Amino acid sequence: MDKGIPNKLFFKIGEVCEITDTQPYVLRYWESEFPALAPAKNSSGQRIYRRKDIETVLRIKQLLYDEGFTIAGAKKRLESEANGRGTAEDPVSTQPVAAAPAADDRTRTVLLEVKDQLRDILTLLDKGAKKIN
Repeated sequence: MDKGIPNKLFFKIGEVCEITDTQPYVLRYWESEFPALAPAKNSSGQRIYRRKDIETVLRIKQLLYDEGFTIAGAKKRLESEANGRGTAEDPVSTQPVAAAPAADDRTRTVLLEVKDQLRDILTLLDKGAKKIN
């Protein structure tokens, strides 16, 4: 994912898979679930992705795998980002400003800590169950 997107106009599905580290069937499924991901098709019916499509794939992957969203939640987040929601208006300049990124970072940190603690609890429970058996 850190490879960067080459400076080209169009990409075939195999290239997109390599750039985004995903499988073709995953991309095709995401196309059916996320209206924002709609690559064009060439005259022979092959999917032709643009840079914007690859950026969308990377954002979907981030939402699903890194941030733990469900498909429905990721779909809502992408729609709100596309519509410009999730930002607050600055009353003085009327320019959009980020809506409390520090709070989002704190929430994410707390949730990751809870996730780690729950994983530790499951490990302890699993060890206890093995001792009983």
